[in-house]
This record gives sequence, structure tokens and C-alpha cells, in this order.
Amino acid sequence: MSLRGQLLIASPSLFDPNFRRSVVLVAHHDEDGAVGLVLNRRSDTRAAQAVPPVADLVDSDATIWLGGPVEPESVLLVAEVEDPDEAFVLVFDCIGFVSVDEGGRPATRRLRVFAGFAGWGPAQLEGELEVGSWLQEPAQADDVFSDGDLFGEVLRRKGGSFRILAQMPLDPSLN
Repeated sequence: MSLRGQLLIASPSLFDPNFRRSVVLVAHHDEDGAVGLVLNRRSDTRAAQAVPPVADLVDSDATIWLGGPVEPESVLLVAEVEDPDEAFVLVFDCIGFVSVDEGGRPATRRLRVFAGFAGWGPAQLEGELEVGSWLQEPAQADDVFSDGDLFGEVLRRKGGSFRILAQMPLDPSLN
């Protein structure tokens, strides 16, 4: 079963610094592997300065988000589009990857610029799920564009004992 459109929330047992306390949107998932974007790693780099073609699509203070450790020089644009057919890859609902090339610019409600992505080989993500590295939650459009504590927000939304996990400090020994 494809996990496209799902969020992966790093469990407390996931210590990889690339993914510690991360929330990843799964953009593609099949038998060949998976691709996702870390949604909660903001950089200090201004998007309009680093990627001039998006200057008129984002606020002047919008930053680039670090989508993951794979190909960190690549730029990916994720938007909430007016017309889902305008996304070249639709992830869920009206959220998808868009292009701003000479062929035109899609009508978007919101757009975020990512550098890099997360990737898993065949059966790798399934193995990580099996050992409990990730928690799952259906994605919502606001998750993709959250400026707050997305890790905590999503865990609180899951409810129950996950609410406690949302308040856990990065280093529990300091608690």
C-alpha cells in the first residue's frame, strides 16, 4: 500500500540527525522506494535571493526549507494549487510539485521552496516502519506550510499518549 500523502513523524528511537524530531511528507511510494520532504527544517537562506524565478511567488522574507539530505542542491517547489492538473506531481488533494519555467506558472494559493529531499530504496521505508522508526498520520494542507512546531502539532493531533511525546525535550536527560 502506498504511503503517498502521509506524514512520517520521527519516533523517539530515531537518532539520525537528518531526521531527529522531523516530520516528512511522503510524496511518492511504490515497490521501487519512496521520496519525501522534511517539512520542519527551515534554513536562513531567503528563497527569492537563492531562487530568483520564485521571487514574485513568495513573500520577500520567505526562506528555503531543507527537504532532506539527498541532493541538497536541488530545488523543489511544493504548492497548494488552484487546479490540481497544474501540479506536475500531485501528492494529495491540491498539494503538489510545481514548476515555474517558461511554460507558465500555475495559480497557487501557497508555495514553499525546498532544497533536497529524503529518499528510501526498495523496502527500506517498510523496514524502518517495522522497527518503529516512524509514526504515521494523514497529511493536511496546513502541515506543508506550517511555520510552528509541526512535530508537536501533528503528535497532539494524533491524541492519546502521543500528546506526551509532543512535549518531550530533544534530550530527555535534561528534563
